Amino acid sequence: MTAAPPVEVRGLTKTYGDITAVDNVDLTVEAGDVFGYLGPNGAGKTTSMRMMLGLIRPTGGEVRLFGRDPQDSISALEGVAGFVEAPRFYPYLDALTNLQLLASLDGGEAKKRISEVLEVVELTDRAGDKVGGYSHGMRQRLGIAASLLRDPKLLMLDEPATGLDPAGMRDMRLLVRRLADEGMTVLLSSHLLAEVEEVCDRVAIIRKGQIAYQGRLDDLRREAGLSYTLRTTDDQVAASVVKGFDAVEADPQDDGSLRFHPRDEQAVAELSSRLTSAGALIIEMAPRSATLEELFFKLTEGAA
Repeated sequence: MTAAPPVEVRGLTKTYGDITAVDNVDLTVEAGDVFGYLGPNGAGKTTSMRMMLGLIRPTGGEVRLFGRDPQDSISALEGVAGFVEAPRFYPYLDALTNLQLLASLDGGEAKKRISEVLEVVELTDRAGDKVGGYSHGMRQRLGIAASLLRDPKLLMLDEPATGLDPAGMRDMRLLVRRLADEGMTVLLSSHLLAEVEEVCDRVAIIRKGQIAYQGRLDDLRREAGLSYTLRTTDDQVAASVVKGFDAVEADPQDDGSLRFHPRDEQAVAELSSRLTSAGALIIEMAPRSATLEELFFKLTEGAA
C-alpha cells in the first residue's frame, strides 16, 4: 500500500465575507520534498498554512497530513511541526527554559532532545541567554529548534527568513537544506525568491489566492523556454536585423545588449548568418535560462 503524502490539499478555500483569501487551492507535497510555497505578500500563503495546520477552519476543500485531517483531531499533527508567522517565546526566560516548557507540553521524548536541537540550530552557546536579547535570526532558529523537539517528519515554516540580514538568510538556507538532506520533508512559504531558488526542489506559486504554477523549478524554466544574450560590434545594426527576423523575439537590455528568444535552433543559426552579412560581428551569443525572479513576475503580475 502506498503511503499517503505528507501534505495533500484539494479545493482549499477560505473566504472572509466578500473577500476570498484562498481560492480552490490544490497542493501535493511528496516525502523528501523541500517545497516552496511562493507568492507576493497578501497572496494567501499564511492563510493556507494556517488551514494546513488546523489553526483555522477552511470554508471549503480539505487538507490531509499523512492522510489525516487536522480538523478532526490533534493527533492528525503527529509527526508535524513548524510555525506560522514569527515564533513566540517568553522573552524574560532563557532559551533552554523556553524549550523545557515546550517539551513538557509535548511529553514523550521531547525533553531528551533539547540539547540535540540546540546543537542543530547552533544555539548551544546562547542557551542560557534570555530570549528577549536574541536577534531576529536567533529567534527564528530557536523557533526551528522548538519545532524539532517533536522529531517531525514534516516541517512547515511560514516565511522563516523574513527580516533576516544576508548572513542570517544564508544560515537559514543551510539549516533547511541540512534538515532535508537528513530525510525531513520541508514545506516553507516565502516571498523571497533567492531563498526558494537555493533550497527548494519543487514550488507552488500562488497569486491572489490561486495557484499559478506547481511543479519542479527545472520544469518551470523549461516551460519559459531558452533565451540568448547577444552582443555585437554594432548593436544598432543587430537590433535592426533581429527586428526584421520573424523567427526570434528580442528585448533590449539596459547595458545595450539584446536578449532574444528563438523559435528553434535553426533560427539561432540563421540569425548568426544575417548578423554577419549585415556587418554586426558577434561578440557574445550566450544561452541563458530564465531566473526564478523573471518567472515569478511573469506568473504573478498583470490583471487578475
